[in-house]
Amino acid sequence: MNQNTHSLLARYQPWRKVVEPGFWIGFFCLQAVMNSWTVWLDLGRSGQIHPYWQPAVWEWSSNLVLLGLMPVLLRFERQFPLQIAHIRRNLPWHLAATIIFCLLHVGLMVLLRKLAYYSQGESYQFGLSGRELCYEYLKDVRAYFALLLVVNFYRLVLLRWQGEASLLAEPDEGPAVEPIERPERFLVRKLGKEFLLPALEIECIQAWGNYVNLRVRAHDYPLRATMAAIEQRLDPKRFVRVHRSHIVNLDFVAEIEPLESGDARVKLHSGQYVPVSRRYRDALRA
Repeated sequence: MNQNTHSLLARYQPWRKVVEPGFWIGFFCLQAVMNSWTVWLDLGRSGQIHPYWQPAVWEWSSNLVLLGLMPVLLRFERQFPLQIAHIRRNLPWHLAATIIFCLLHVGLMVLLRKLAYYSQGESYQFGLSGRELCYEYLKDVRAYFALLLVVNFYRLVLLRWQGEASLLAEPDEGPAVEPIERPERFLVRKLGKEFLLPALEIECIQAWGNYVNLRVRAHDYPLRATMAAIEQRLDPKRFVRVHRSHIVNLDFVAEIEPLESGDARVKLHSGQYVPVSRRYRDALRA
């Protein structure tokens, strides 16, 4: 990776918590505005006269509920990722989730519409026929998987940008160059290039969904593994579990700061703080 790309990624990382929700807020608000205008024009062309606020209520209520459901959808997808390796196991969970997704979307959407109509002195009626619910479900299934497609495409781009780590595989012929069960290096693929990442340079490791993030010089390299699995492969004299979601490299620990709650936190030489739970505090001090 060239220095400009590396620097751009470093500048982007602190803004992710703003950019990612900001994208969805902007997306659903823009969709609500555009759909409201389109529906109002279509009604006028068909000879149905409606004040503009009614199509606006229809579209804004739907999109605001979808926006509110996004954090739940993202959390669920992290538990049951829709990736090739897991699709046979997790697809039935997602198909079941689409029913709950639809019921929540329709129920909350209708509630918001009734409140908006009531504020205007009018009454909103929503047909509860089987045909109407089937129509809403088909729309919501399409929206559900379209949103997950966008999310996974973004993650794929981000992984290729920041680099994804993997364990070195055993050679087809001859002995391994280094111990496979306790690797001294990880293979990192980044923007079509590969390089080796020494295990000793990893400052800390954090659980991240179905991945663990290997932290090296302010950059995270995701590795598809569990915390328990990666902990078994690291040198216990150097890497210590300090939290159910964190492992630290003792060579990068600057100080341990106890907290009033009974927990603690570790300060790394980089200035980063890592939480230490009471369960692992004594082992760290030892």
